[in-house]
Amino acid sequence: MNPVGKAIWFIESHFEAEITLEEVASVAGVSAYHLTRAFGDITGRSLMRYVRARRLTEAARALADGATDILSVALEAGYGSHEAFTRAFREQFNETPEGVRKQGHLRGIKLMEPIKMEETVRTSALPVRFENGRILLIAGLAQRYTCETSAGIPSQWQRFVPHIGNVPARIGGAAFGVRWNGDEDGNFGYLSGVEVSHFSLLPAEFAYIRIPAQKYAVFSHREHISTIRSSWITIWNKWLPESGHELVDAPDFERYDEEFDPRAGTGGLELWVPIKA
Repeated sequence: MNPVGKAIWFIESHFEAEITLEEVASVAGVSAYHLTRAFGDITGRSLMRYVRARRLTEAARALADGATDILSVALEAGYGSHEAFTRAFREQFNETPEGVRKQGHLRGIKLMEPIKMEETVRTSALPVRFENGRILLIAGLAQRYTCETSAGIPSQWQRFVPHIGNVPARIGGAAFGVRWNGDEDGNFGYLSGVEVSHFSLLPAEFAYIRIPAQKYAVFSHREHISTIRSSWITIWNKWLPESGHELVDAPDFERYDEEFDPRAGTGGLELWVPIKA
């Protein structure tokens, strides 16, 4: 079973108890950083948000079935007070626990059911090479995403593309999509940018990041950009666990060279994954 499959099994077997990201990652046999990235890319959800949503879903079922003591339901769902449980419940379902108990049914409430893993790992290996990457200074437009909102990244690229030819101190012709500063809830920063020699002349709306020298596994994705998720799934669920390499908690990035056509989404790109030397 792949790491994300192991994680889902463990969550579904244990979510009624208190579990941590580190505990799930240990069972999955990978680092917490690896699992956070893999779970988000493969399922489109944050792992720890999924855990909370599953607990709240079972709490909603208990309330709809007529549970009389909301505090007991809250405690079973991992919340220490009625108030904290109500806030989380309302955020998840746009309903109060009292309202669900009163109505006695779950119609119109979007529950979080167990994820069914779909094996979309490629049968053929992705082309890979290893690079000792140099220091990179990348500047452009950045935004914070969750796993659930990351579908907005293409529109970020639309906003950045008109700037590409006018970025001060630009180096080379490549563009970069950098993911960094992720947390256990699946939030991460994404920067659409280009390489620059320094940051001193950048427009006020630009963000920037210094990527340190690092060893990378570099994968070639030659198909349409819309299929990039299948390459990430293969990297996280097949190549990395089988390769013996270990992921480093550092930015990874997509590299688009001049052959890439941003209008058509064709021409290919590379996925640079930081690994231990």
